[in-house]
Amino acid sequence: MTSQSRYLLLTLVFSSFFAKAQSSYEEQVRAYIDAYKGISIQEMRSYGIPASIKLAQAILESRAGQSILAKEANNHFGIKCHKEWTGKTYRMDDDTPDECFRKYDNAVESFRDHSEFLSTRDRYKFLFSIDVQNYQAWAYGLKSAGYATNPKYPDLLINLIERYSLQAYDLREGDIPAIVTTVADGNLMEAYASLFTYFGPGPNNRKVYINNHVQCTMALDNDDLLKIARDFKLSASDLMDFNDLQRAGGLKQGQAVYLEKKQRKAIQKVHVVGNNQTLWEISQVYGIRLENLYRKNLLPEGYEPPAGKVLRLK
Repeated sequence: MTSQSRYLLLTLVFSSFFAKAQSSYEEQVRAYIDAYKGISIQEMRSYGIPASIKLAQAILESRAGQSILAKEANNHFGIKCHKEWTGKTYRMDDDTPDECFRKYDNAVESFRDHSEFLSTRDRYKFLFSIDVQNYQAWAYGLKSAGYATNPKYPDLLINLIERYSLQAYDLREGDIPAIVTTVADGNLMEAYASLFTYFGPGPNNRKVYINNHVQCTMALDNDDLLKIARDFKLSASDLMDFNDLQRAGGLKQGQAVYLEKKQRKAIQKVHVVGNNQTLWEISQVYGIRLENLYRKNLLPEGYEPPAGKVLRLK
């Protein structure tokens, strides 16, 4: 084999290797977006941080979930401990040796802490006056506020957003439509399945979801609250309290069962009541406490609204 032939062969081998590596990374990024876009949208609606910016930062900081910090500490944004942090920590070399990073029990905690981190610090306050759909201004604003030292940080974020069309997930609060349906209660959860973001596997072939920042699972065929309590090592009384239930009886297949206390308000602004929908079922759909749903709408306890009534959710 001539030297020229060997050179061409090596060129083809390396080209093939890098093409496969690039393809693998693309798949990782797209899988990461699918996994965390729902959480990013929820955080945007709660805190006002564009979902595109949050996703781009997470992809960049965690290498699409493949960084050591993301894998071992569930830290997807590279947030260091800082003096006020009292939670778990993870040590690794960064700008200096043995630096302290925040450690979380799961990725959802990391996404929420990122929202709290930006929204509670004075140097980032000006960002929240920027239109949620102006991701370019947010990217440059993060750099000017000192989030990252890399002078190309805004360009890196913008390139990720535009390459993967992440701006499609940015909506102003006023642009979020009321969810309207006339389905009967038997299909209610199925009609609102898009509100639930898959989080991970649970015990005994169950699945865990996130809705309105709260973890939940879906009832299986012939399921009941006692089985779910045993599987997740929770007390039946706590599970009844989390789900506004008076008894631990049977559940409809596909019914959401919350594994922690629901929120006092929903992400969505309003709901138009459909045929045969009860307030309890609506509270389960949106992950909002039943008592708060009554209170927000000035309704007496036990009252069931007629189809077509507009309910306030926040």
